[in-house]
Amino acid sequence: MDFEFNSEQKEIQKAVKNFCRGEFTKEMAIECDQEHKYPMKQFKKAAKLGFIGIGFPEVYGGEGYGVIEKAIVVEELCRADSTIGSAVALGNFATECVVNKGSEELKKKFVTMVSEGKTLSAGAFTEPNHGSDITAMETTAEKDGDEWVINGTKMFITNAGLAGFYSVLVQTDADAKPSYRGLSLILVEADREGVSTTDVGLKMGIRGMATGEVVFKDVRVPLSNMIGDENKGFYQVLHFFDESRAMIGAQALGTAECAFDRALAYVKEREQFGKKIAQFQVTQHKLADMATKIELSRLIVYKAAWNFDQGRIDPNLTSMAKMFAAKTAVEVADEAIQLMGGYGYMTEYEVERIYRDAKITEIYEGTKEIQKNTIASAVLGKLK
Repeated sequence: MDFEFNSEQKEIQKAVKNFCRGEFTKEMAIECDQEHKYPMKQFKKAAKLGFIGIGFPEVYGGEGYGVIEKAIVVEELCRADSTIGSAVALGNFATECVVNKGSEELKKKFVTMVSEGKTLSAGAFTEPNHGSDITAMETTAEKDGDEWVINGTKMFITNAGLAGFYSVLVQTDADAKPSYRGLSLILVEADREGVSTTDVGLKMGIRGMATGEVVFKDVRVPLSNMIGDENKGFYQVLHFFDESRAMIGAQALGTAECAFDRALAYVKEREQFGKKIAQFQVTQHKLADMATKIELSRLIVYKAAWNFDQGRIDPNLTSMAKMFAAKTAVEVADEAIQLMGGYGYMTEYEVERIYRDAKITEIYEGTKEIQKNTIASAVLGKLK
């Protein structure tokens, strides 16, 4: 059992750190947060350096690495800055659906575009009336000759309005019992007639990331835009979630470190009652708790990533990783504000923004309650 990154992984980690040091600034992060602005320049530079396509096959412009290396990139991006880092890290969201099951034609065109930083991608799964429940969809796709005709609405879609294409979960068999056996994944280009997007507006956090509603009104795409087999979309999305939840765990881990690093630097410099805040035992105990939670999160996130790289699918483990790391991100960011007092509440000192960014990790890719359902099901097994 080896808990050490190999030499290549260390080089990747170092490269991401150097990239962030040169490209991420506090002023830029505040601008992205306050102006609801996506850091497109940084996304394109990250793609050029191979970070966006780190886990995609080389034949499609990627680097051919595994989920561990993807987690390293996501963690370091978000550790440098939770706002810019998360936006850049999720610029390739759901491209894995095409990598895993898309046709050679779809992979060559769309995966390559994302790897090269020419476009963002999006997964259109969540619906207004269903939330975390993806077992049934009101968005439908019907065959008409050699085309699919898609109608429906998706909500809270990451990269909506910026993505060049969407991997859309649709109901293709309305009579399937249970209903999830009639779900399919279809790639829809953003510029197709009938596709429209509306930004959800001001959010609590991750304001540098576009989040919106996507409406499909009689959208026609070729039958060849089907991702994988018809009526197998539910299972494909579950497979994707098993990887993506490890990535959200890495996002949460990096976000926790982002808050911790700033709080640690502050308490080493700030003086109260004639000595550094870091010299007070209550401060030291807070830091000890924060550091322990971060280390535990790191262990389970990378175990989940390693497990996936072994070819094993374990929703129980990835749900644990996402749930625990997300909880850590929220708690560490909250404690960072407390350590910094009134300054922690101010925009200039960053941790209030990091706290707002942290909360989303307990919500998207399945809420913490959904993760607990998955974990409990694995623990209990089938009940008679």
